[in-house]
Amino acid sequence: MKIKSLFLLIGLFVHVLVLHAQPPRGPIVVSPKVNPDKTVTFSYLAPNATTVLLDGNQFGSANVPMTKSEDGVWSITVGPIKPDIYPYGFKVDGVTVNDPANTYLFPNERFKGSLVEIPADSPAIYALQNVPHGSITYDYYPSVEGSTGTVVVYTPPGYNQETAKKYPVYYLISGTTDTEETFWKVGKVNLILDNMIAQGKAKPMIVVMPYGNPLARIAEQTGKDKPSDVMSRDGEEALKRMKLFEADLITKVIPYIEKNYRTIPNRDNRAIGGFSRGGGQTLRTAFNNIDKFAYVCSYASYISPTEMDKSFTNITSNPTKTNKDFRLLWSGIGTEDFLYKGTTEWEAYLKEKKINVKTYAIPGGHTWMNVKQYLNETLPILFK
Repeated sequence: MKIKSLFLLIGLFVHVLVLHAQPPRGPIVVSPKVNPDKTVTFSYLAPNATTVLLDGNQFGSANVPMTKSEDGVWSITVGPIKPDIYPYGFKVDGVTVNDPANTYLFPNERFKGSLVEIPADSPAIYALQNVPHGSITYDYYPSVEGSTGTVVVYTPPGYNQETAKKYPVYYLISGTTDTEETFWKVGKVNLILDNMIAQGKAKPMIVVMPYGNPLARIAEQTGKDKPSDVMSRDGEEALKRMKLFEADLITKVIPYIEKNYRTIPNRDNRAIGGFSRGGGQTLRTAFNNIDKFAYVCSYASYISPTEMDKSFTNITSNPTKTNKDFRLLWSGIGTEDFLYKGTTEWEAYLKEKKINVKTYAIPGGHTWMNVKQYLNETLPILFK
């Protein structure tokens, strides 16, 4: 009996020590909270902070001061906000941080901002709906200069059941500092296609999302410093890196995909598209490899007329052949995009050269809100 009592006392003593060892818990923070009227409440626990600002530039709330409560939680309610998916963060005493209460993050090589989705009254084309869904797969493949590459692959609904069926492929490339995850985690290309396929608006297809910065991956895997960003989009260093990406896509990614997935391996069943830097990579890769792609989609990007005259006379010298080769050459841009002037000048140049280019301009800037609109326009006309 004495031994049992001793063990009980030891157990209680250990329990008390464990309780005292636990750090004090602050209040539970729910953030963001999307309200029925489309306003959003953002909160951040920082009892010792002097200032906390909401940094939500893309929904019109850049560096807005938040209010501190007695329990150390800073909060603000903004809006109503137009339904869409937006990045945001907090500036805590001048330091930018993401929202620790929110696991929905923007995939990026730099600051991984938090994301908030404002739902529409009726389901948006990118919303999760009660339809058959495709699958997302992460793959590793042997890449350039002995490195190992990563690629995200969407396969459409029914891919795993209809094992004899083959599919066309859309190679889709994200922008500067984005990753291979951005087109599905932010662009929602998988849900857009699920919904369009269910509605009979788009053809079932495989979407391959490669990483657009193989030089950074090579540096990481060889213990070198990550290369700095290039300032000029069409300077010598930028073009050199684009050439490396082109080599990776043409000689490594496409052969890997066609070996490991049920594709229709010909140019009429290959499309290539991309946003920003990925759009520049798209255009140069397609124009250098006309035998590989019949569909080309440029989202907020261009090639200058000077570079076209220097490097791509194969496109402009014989417009009849070019118009036959490319079943679709598509260019989309936002009217407030910082690349609007260059893009529209490039589009006018192509039209002057009698090259068929389908153009699309909408309000908005260089944002992933616009990218979803570009996808909405282009996915239904691929492989048709």
